[in-house]
Amino acid sequence: MSTTPQASPELAQLREQIDSLDHQILHLLNQRARVAEQVGEVKKREGSTFFRPDRVAQVIEKIKNANPGPLKDVHVAAIWREIMSACLALESPQRVAVLGPEGTFCEQAAIEYFGGAADFMYCNSFEEVFHATAAGSAQYGVVGIENSTEGVVTRSLDMLLHTPCHIVGEVSLLIRHNLLRSSNNMQDVEVVAAHPQALAQCQAWLSKHLPHAERRPVESNAEGARLAAQNPGWAAIASERAAQQFGLHIVSHAIQDQAYNRTRFAIICLPHTLAMPEPSGNDCTSLVISVPNRPGAVYDLLAPLKQYGVSMSRFESRPARTGQWEYYFYIDIEGHSKQPHVAQALADLQKISAFYKLLGSYPVAA
Repeated sequence: MSTTPQASPELAQLREQIDSLDHQILHLLNQRARVAEQVGEVKKREGSTFFRPDRVAQVIEKIKNANPGPLKDVHVAAIWREIMSACLALESPQRVAVLGPEGTFCEQAAIEYFGGAADFMYCNSFEEVFHATAAGSAQYGVVGIENSTEGVVTRSLDMLLHTPCHIVGEVSLLIRHNLLRSSNNMQDVEVVAAHPQALAQCQAWLSKHLPHAERRPVESNAEGARLAAQNPGWAAIASERAAQQFGLHIVSHAIQDQAYNRTRFAIICLPHTLAMPEPSGNDCTSLVISVPNRPGAVYDLLAPLKQYGVSMSRFESRPARTGQWEYYFYIDIEGHSKQPHVAQALADLQKISAFYKLLGSYPVAA
């Protein structure tokens, strides 16, 4: 019969110190929570916005600057984000629409931005996330808009055009795809289920290791994991979180074709939920425009940016679906729309555009 090893007197004393510190931390956290509740009451009376991402960023930056170590700044930031998320949940829980089910990278991006105490609403598609946010069923939405390997998420671009939602923030998430299965091997895999983007990001690995398996696109990677848990002959491409959620084995880690594989997620809401954030000093401005179908129109589109020294970081075209070979152009530029040189460039762009919509100015993801 085995017995638990007896801790040395020195180790026992150190553990007692940790227990004492834990109780002190818990006491201070509850003190902070009570003050947060008072803040919530003041905000209700004044009609102020409950969730202020700029305030969250300011608090975390101050804490990082005051950090004496040995904790790393990145870990301190994560701890404080969760503390602030838990306190905000006492003031007013934030309902956030994400691509579901639980375990998606979209959910992971939302946790990174809002913290784990947010009230997540799981949707079947990014289109549903937009509809829930636009209808007010959720205060915020998180949608994928661009991947470093496969490019833009076209449906998200279309929905930014056709809904009243604007962008107030972004998260850049390092994506690590894993092959998940109910049995801990790759024998007799008949189907690999995943979001179309994930299948595309892992196509070389799949061609080499599972050349005969059917690649079945589903609404999300977590949905693929759910299906793989129900079908012994299926495998899924998903996150470690999804493996834990659905009780699956990680048969192979990091199977994405590109080691540096990131997805950019946009934080969206209605303008009356949260107005455009103020300039932070490191911002991105997104807009969509169209120009008359005439020679030199696209060249004229770029001229104001050059004139005022504004750098463009993304330029995408999407068909306007008019049957006239007309296009909408989605543009990201460096800077905030309230900065004078950016405002001048945007004003000139608006003058020459047949259609113009400012999608948002917001801090660039770290």
